[in-house]
Amino acid sequence: MDLNLETLKGEILNYLAATDFAVFRSFSGGLEELPVISWDTERFPDYRMFLEAAQKVGQKLILFASREFEEVEVEEALEGIEEAAITREEQRDLERRVRGARKHAGETCSLEMAFDHNSHLYVYELQPDWYEEFLETCDEITTLLPVGDSGDHEDGLGGFYSNN
Repeated sequence: MDLNLETLKGEILNYLAATDFAVFRSFSGGLEELPVISWDTERFPDYRMFLEAAQKVGQKLILFASREFEEVEVEEALEGIEEAAITREEQRDLERRVRGARKHAGETCSLEMAFDHNSHLYVYELQPDWYEEFLETCDEITTLLPVGDSGDHEDGLGGFYSNN
C-alpha cells in the first residue's frame, strides 16, 4: 500500500514521546548488516503492537530511523540505464519507471524502529509501494549492467538501493 510515511512518522514519534521509551535516532539502513528479526507489517501494520511487544519484554530503548527519497537516486538510476546493454524499448520502459519515482522526491520513503532483546534485533520497517517498486527497478538495472561494471564504483548503483 502507498502509505504517507511522513504522517505516520509524526504519529509514531508523538506516541513514543508519550511513553516510557527512550528514542535513539539512528540512520536508515543502519541495520542492514546485522542479524534481524522482522515484524510482519503486512499482516500486523499497527506500530503500537510492535511497541507493546518491546514493552512486554522490558525494553526501554527504541531505535528510530527515517529516510527521505532524493532526486539524486533517480539520476543515478538513469545513469545506470545508459550503461546497460539493452534495447531502446527496454531502455524507455526502465526510464519511464524510474522517472515515475521523481514525483516522490522529498517524501519519506522508509521508516524503521528496532529494539534489542537477548542479542537479537527486532525490527519494524515500512516502505511505500512506490519505493519498493523503485528499488526493484534499480535491482533490475544493476543486473543489466555489463560484466565488470556491476555498480562497484562511485557513480554506479553500488548497493545504494539495497534497503529491501
